[in-house]
Amino acid sequence: MFPMLSTENLEHALGFYRGLLGGTETYRFPEDGPPAFVVLRLGESDIGLGALSPDSRPLHGQAQRPALGHRIELCVYVDDVDATIERMRAGGVPILLEPTEQPWGERVAYVSDPDGNLVMLTRE
Repeated sequence: MFPMLSTENLEHALGFYRGLLGGTETYRFPEDGPPAFVVLRLGESDIGLGALSPDSRPLHGQAQRPALGHRIELCVYVDDVDATIERMRAGGVPILLEPTEQPWGERVAYVSDPDGNLVMLTRE
């Protein structure tokens, strides 16, 4: 599975997924100039980020904004949940749940990406 998120501000989304979570860019369209779509590698997974613009129409014809309710939750494995949360906090990212040990043995925290998507951080 290859998740693709639409974003109202691609630079902010890249700052979050590339800058704060350490994603590595593997694809950019177009190659020259400001991108409309970028793929980032996070560990062994990829995520696509597509820029929304007032004049673009999605192929599927469905409105992409406003989106209401809890649409998606991403789980990102990190080496150190606490250190990642501190990096996020310093970057102004909304922290929704501070790092907490869960009964099933994982340490989990939740943040919100620049478009309001829920991102669960946990360690492998």
